[in-house]
Order: sequence, then C-alpha cells, then structure tokens
Amino acid sequence: MYAIVTIAGQQFKVEKDQSLFVHRLEGNEGDKLEFDEVLLVANDGKIKVGTPTVKNAKVSATIIEHAKGDKVIIFKKKRRKSYQKQSGHRQQFTKIKVEDIKG
Repeated sequence: MYAIVTIAGQQFKVEKDQSLFVHRLEGNEGDKLEFDEVLLVANDGKIKVGTPTVKNAKVSATIIEHAKGDKVIIFKKKRRKSYQKQSGHRQQFTKIKVEDIKG
C-alpha cells in the first residue's frame, strides 16, 4: 500500500514505515502529524485517485528529528569590476516516519 501526499508544498510517494526528509515542519521530535492532502491511494492494485484529493484519506507520521542539509556555496563575480561576493546556505529539513495510511 502506498499513497501520494502533499507535505509542505511538495508531493511524496510514501509507504508504511518509510522515513523521509521534508522541508522544515513545525513541532518537536516525537510529535504526531496528520496529512490530509492525499492525492492518490493504491492498495493491492486498487487505485483511488482524488479530484483533487481523496476523501477521508489521511497519512499519519511522527517527527524523528530536525536536521540541516549540506552546505551550498553561492559565489558571484563580475570580472574587471572588482566585485566578488560569497555566501553559503544550509537548508532546514525534518525527518519523518510514516506510521499509517488510511483511505
């Protein structure tokens, strides 16, 4: 059984007991979350497609940890103008574990 769900503005294909990184979510480690923007649910070959979402379908998850991604270096330069600028960025992520898919 799997589902396609919208989490923090992105679509993910999730299965039960799967761990995945999503954009930073509100909450503390160990908190339970429910996502009800389920776009598709597949169960043993039976597929339910929503218009735009599947009614009464929910995905339950637990926050495992908050983490940061790898550093991305941004470097700007204009030649012969004596202009250089360098900065970095680390994206904030939340690791969640899918507990249950209802629908």
